[in-house]
Amino acid sequence: MPGFGFESLKRARLPACGAIGFWGLWALAVAGCGHALPIRAVVQGEGTANIAADATVRGAVEVKLPGAVDPGAMTTTVVRPAAGSCTARIAVVDLDGVLLNQNYGGLVSVGDNPLASLHDKLDAAARDPRVVAVLLRINSPGGSVTACDVMAQEVRQFRARTHKPVVAAMLDLAASGALLIACESDSIIAHPTTLTGGLGVVFNHYNLLDAMAQLNVVSDPIKAGAKIDMGTVTGPLDEATRGLLQGMADAYRDHLHRRVHERRPGMSQSDFQTLADGRVVLATQALKLHLIDGVGYLDDALGIAQRLAGQSGAEVVIHHRTGYPTSSIYSITPSPSQPADALPFSYPGLDRAKLPTFLYLWQPDPTLPRLGSR
Repeated sequence: MPGFGFESLKRARLPACGAIGFWGLWALAVAGCGHALPIRAVVQGEGTANIAADATVRGAVEVKLPGAVDPGAMTTTVVRPAAGSCTARIAVVDLDGVLLNQNYGGLVSVGDNPLASLHDKLDAAARDPRVVAVLLRINSPGGSVTACDVMAQEVRQFRARTHKPVVAAMLDLAASGALLIACESDSIIAHPTTLTGGLGVVFNHYNLLDAMAQLNVVSDPIKAGAKIDMGTVTGPLDEATRGLLQGMADAYRDHLHRRVHERRPGMSQSDFQTLADGRVVLATQALKLHLIDGVGYLDDALGIAQRLAGQSGAEVVIHHRTGYPTSSIYSITPSPSQPADALPFSYPGLDRAKLPTFLYLWQPDPTLPRLGSR
């Protein structure tokens, strides 16, 4: 076979973001940027060898990647020191990206399941006697119906168990399921440019019949139960199936509205009617609709958390996995790349790990709920 040049490969180590050509960049993308990978080659069954710089390898090459790395247990990092002799802490809990009950991660690293991550961070805040309040920092369009509902319940149970106040700070976006979670806090502060709302439900169904025909793929299932594959992407929805799914979507929407109304009793029937079509609104309008308690910045939300806890000048900390670097109050849980993210296109409906499902999600991009979209 033709020679395979590794002009930019260094002996036994591969730079995390080196210029190594298309397939090299693809390999880095699936592995996750930020990892230096040991490279060993098996050449025509003659054993392993290190690949030197400027080397040319002829024959079959097998590249072995190391096993996935566990990001470790939960730890605490101080991102803002206390003022004076104050020993109290405010714990920042980040809630970012599409919220699914799925593990995020790459081929050589393990990312957090958003649901498990929230549970563990709240548990760490509950066990730390110095933590007097939690700042729930949100930047999310929402996620799956069940994951968002359970995460909201986690916040509710944390407040009931610990009696520590929770303040939600909305950044770019806090819509639908993310708003549901925010409503379980004691106070909601939105950034002046925040988009919020989205009190609706999406069942992200796609009809891939024509796409399958282009590939000469024909669906020919054997099934017992006429509706066992209801919502299949192999054809259009019939009216009976559409009616059943619409009924489920309406029920989920009603559940969302009830939960929000329980926690936002100041919202009038007129407020809900304005938001009934699932629209997102700017922070200033959200304040008029009694969806939030104030407009301000992250420091304003921290100040409210301290006042609710009866403290001043508290230390600010972030609970995170030991393998995830954290140095700022804006640090987020990282999401290593997926193999699918390395492809130059994304086709709605092809990610079978996510589709179709009911979502509390503001979803202008139909390809958004993918395992790596955070």
